[in-house]
Amino acid sequence: MIAVSLQEGTIVLDPFSVRMVLGLVILTLIVISCVSSQRRRSPYAEWWRVALCLFLVGNAAFLLNGTGFQLWANPLGKALVVAGTFCIWAGARTLRDHRVHPWFLAAASIPSCVASALDDPGNNVWSGGLVYLGLTTLGIALAGLELWFAKPVRSRITRFLSIIAGLTALYYLFRTISFVLDGPTSQVFRAFFGYAPAALMHLILLVAVSSTMNTLSNKQLIKRLRERADRDHLTGLLNRGAFLELATRSLADSSPRGAALILADLDNFKAVNDEHGHAAGDSALRAFAAACTSSVRSSDLVARYGGEEFVLLLPGATQQRAESIASEISGRLAAMKGPDGLPFPTVSYGVTSTGADVQDLAFMINVADAALYSAKAQGRNRVVGADPAEAESAAEASRPPS
Repeated sequence: MIAVSLQEGTIVLDPFSVRMVLGLVILTLIVISCVSSQRRRSPYAEWWRVALCLFLVGNAAFLLNGTGFQLWANPLGKALVVAGTFCIWAGARTLRDHRVHPWFLAAASIPSCVASALDDPGNNVWSGGLVYLGLTTLGIALAGLELWFAKPVRSRITRFLSIIAGLTALYYLFRTISFVLDGPTSQVFRAFFGYAPAALMHLILLVAVSSTMNTLSNKQLIKRLRERADRDHLTGLLNRGAFLELATRSLADSSPRGAALILADLDNFKAVNDEHGHAAGDSALRAFAAACTSSVRSSDLVARYGGEEFVLLLPGATQQRAESIASEISGRLAAMKGPDGLPFPTVSYGVTSTGADVQDLAFMINVADAALYSAKAQGRNRVVGADPAEAESAAEASRPPS
């Protein structure tokens, strides 16, 4: 039975009734989320479901206020609500490919629980209220910021959610200020920041996020599937098609600075497979990929070009720098040990570079391939560079007359 009270002709729901309504809405959102979920769940959806469950249990703990269980239920409820708020933030971070360790949620909620436990929670419903409201405001505000900068930047959905989260955080900020200045028992606080108005803001935020969850989850899954399609399943590097597309674009963007390109081929790789098995060959490929990614910048492109052959594009790098990186990769690989302590195969490299007036990726690959062939012919396990001036002259000579 829902209890009500009359204040100057206005019907006001009591806290118990407000929390019952909020709990039923949260439970409904959880059911809808589970029913509409896809077989492959996105990190965003998983964090959101955890947040809903924490809100549900935290709200249930608050229902024990006024009973003998309030002593422990009130601090627990505050901790769970704060943890749920930071779960919203964690889910928003996944939209930007950022991670949040679960222990951080505990670290965020523990201060609220401790502050409440030290403030006579058995008799004071608002024990530790300042810390609780402050952390809730912080969690929602951080979620709003993450959503604002989520990709794609101009997504209407993320901008809409960011605005909703920002308004909710602003409301909680004013709620915190009113709590400090007026106190939780004042008429101003109860009228504008009490259980019913706060529950309404909660419902607006929860419904807004839930209504757009499937859309954001699908976008996140599509993005991850696209990334998988662009990656070599064994090494995690770009595959050939993705490299050619990204490298062409990068080469055009870096034209004022030029670029360098490295072709690498593992020496006697067939013998490794024949003598030690394909598992040893796969281990060598993964080790070389790790050596490459450890030696280049985040802006450089590294790909498995085919079989045991790899290609690297280094925007803005000089010929000398590219040859130095090739030697560094071999050094890193030599320091690694394969299965059963066996050494990994050596590597041969063909390196070339280009100036601002040459932006032909196919030509650069052909020049580097010729240099790689020369490295093989000279005995393998070496870096051979193609002279940039000769490469540009050859490119000019190969162009048809205008």
